[in-house]
Amino acid sequence: MSSAWGETVKMSIFGESHGKAIGVVLDGLPAGEPIDFDAVALQMSRRAPGRDSTSTPRRESDLPQVVSGILNERTTGAPLCALIENTNTKSGDYDNLKRIPRPGHADFPAHLRYGGFNDVRGGGHFSGRLTAPLVFAGAVCRQILQRRGVVIGAHVSSVADVRDDLFDPVNVSADLLSTLSSAYFPVINENAKQKMRDKIEAARLALNSVGGVVECAVTGVEPGIGGPLFGGIEPVFSSILFGIPAVKGVEFGAGFGASALLGSENNDAYYYDGDTVKTKTNRAGGILGGISTGMPIVFRTAFKPTPSIALEQDSIDLTAKADVKLSVHGRHDPCIVPRAVPVVEAAAAVALINMINLKTGGMEV
Repeated sequence: MSSAWGETVKMSIFGESHGKAIGVVLDGLPAGEPIDFDAVALQMSRRAPGRDSTSTPRRESDLPQVVSGILNERTTGAPLCALIENTNTKSGDYDNLKRIPRPGHADFPAHLRYGGFNDVRGGGHFSGRLTAPLVFAGAVCRQILQRRGVVIGAHVSSVADVRDDLFDPVNVSADLLSTLSSAYFPVINENAKQKMRDKIEAARLALNSVGGVVECAVTGVEPGIGGPLFGGIEPVFSSILFGIPAVKGVEFGAGFGASALLGSENNDAYYYDGDTVKTKTNRAGGILGGISTGMPIVFRTAFKPTPSIALEQDSIDLTAKADVKLSVHGRHDPCIVPRAVPVVEAAAAVALINMINLKTGGMEV
């Protein structure tokens, strides 16, 4: 099971949904960086369960206990390790899942991969609960990036067929990103939020779930960061974004929409703004050849509907080798998208900190 990611700043996530604790180790952070733990707590609270009817009723404080790597609220240069206790588990809800895999979950392939020894309680190590340590890691990394002028923010761009306004990809406001990145269920157009809530509530009442899309933008990234082929911004970002449970798609800039355009329509024309080179449009999402252009980096991440639903579904009994019906019990999100927003921001922060030379702010060589 590979739960480590990164090269210059290595991140390792550990634990299971219903284990004693989950946590993360960050290795490679520069020493002497001040960390505001109130800002960390804000990010943790945005992801935490039990906020309202759009999320699971499971309540966890998600207060990280830092056991190494911080002294007097500054990084020491040693590996930073944080633990997050699991205090509100109901493992009995999962007793039958060792033999009856949930449709849409990793239960069946994980059973095959790990010979039946995998922890199925709450999804074990495959659970969305493991995004809490990622948010902690991202909350630390984004503070280091912010001091170098980089601002990250995201919003719920859609829930099912209800859509928010998209970012203006040419003129993404750092103030807007800061506002979005401090809110629960952030949207650009407030009129869209209640419609999204209504769609989620309808799914919940129907014992079902819905998915959606998170759009994220990053400003302050200087041009020239990244590289071709496998070291580019798109593959590096995508590799961590696809590690978030329930992510099924990632697109940058115009994304799949670019496939329907002519070259003359898709190309972003250059111009000088004083001594700064900019583009009149930003269908590239701030990235060409895997390298930052200096324009805002804009990408979208698609999340599938929560697979744990109370609606009766077809499954199998691995012991009896028979087809059976299954209704999933327990406490689950009718839509994970609102809580996924800070997770996407965190992933972007961890990805970007691996691509920037922390001493100079320039390209890592």
